[in-house]
Amino acid sequence: MKQDLILSSYDYHLPQELIANYPIIPKENAKLLVYERKNQKIFHTNFANLKEILPDCAIFFNDTKVIKARIYGKKLSGGKIELFLHQPLLNSKKPSFIVQIKGRVKINEILHFEKNLIAEVIQILEDGMRQVCFYQNDKILNTNELYELLDKIGHIPLPPYIKRADNTDDIKDYQSIFAKNLGAVAAPTASLHFSEDMICDLKKKHEIYHLTLHVGAGTFKNVECENIQEHKMHSEFFNIPKKACDIINSKKPILGIGTTVTRSIEYYARTHKENGFCDLFLHPNNPPIRQNYLLTNFHLPKSTLIMLVSSFIGREQCLKLYELAIKEKYRFYSYGDAMLIL
Repeated sequence: MKQDLILSSYDYHLPQELIANYPIIPKENAKLLVYERKNQKIFHTNFANLKEILPDCAIFFNDTKVIKARIYGKKLSGGKIELFLHQPLLNSKKPSFIVQIKGRVKINEILHFEKNLIAEVIQILEDGMRQVCFYQNDKILNTNELYELLDKIGHIPLPPYIKRADNTDDIKDYQSIFAKNLGAVAAPTASLHFSEDMICDLKKKHEIYHLTLHVGAGTFKNVECENIQEHKMHSEFFNIPKKACDIINSKKPILGIGTTVTRSIEYYARTHKENGFCDLFLHPNNPPIRQNYLLTNFHLPKSTLIMLVSSFIGREQCLKLYELAIKEKYRFYSYGDAMLIL
């Protein structure tokens, strides 16, 4: 089997102290590792200089908005429960949702939360997830009603590698400045680097487009197959407006801000579907066919995200850049620094 297809070949060691638990403020001070593929040039700068580095291109952002997907409650017995909302379940007879629950629960069990919110466990799924219906004052809640209530009682779902409780700053920090379409349970983290001033500066030279992909918790799901091509990719709802589709259909160079934008653009390039569910898995044996440049954070070992980065530059080069980033004390993961591939 080719080395690029072996899961263990995407592993690397990251010192614990390089995991960013808080964002850099101001955002422009984040480090930026730039890799130019044509001449294999590598240089280090910071985000404030991004506008001076970029070639002529259209820039695509993901405008999904993170919901307060984590809630804490109790069982009838008094036992504590933590529920993490993943996504609405479409085409079910009544509004229901896929959730992760910390604590043992049975089918038909009733869970109680603040503001008279109740969750009824409908089904226990094969992968350990649960299907639940939510009620408030005996009324079943649809997606919009649930999101509105979660905004009052829920917590920002910080990723599992951030070993602290969420705080009020995270409500702003773990959300891009252009987030508008509710539905993500994880932030498109490359977008977190951009301030209003940076966007204004970029607009002077570049066309900016938005698409929506609701990042699911599956983004943190481990790849467990030793042959990565056997991995079943998670599926996430996406929508690409017509103006953005027109640019993808053109020959204009494109910079994708983050892996979620990349997957959406590349899924459209292959299927010409403007919306639906994206389950595209990019890796060195399935490289991009449309997007030219990528700006992204540094990702977990053996994840589909580091494999996506490898699809642009190859696994060996990707790991070399990660080793360099570790040596240069870059901050990793959601609140960390970034890499630009040109």
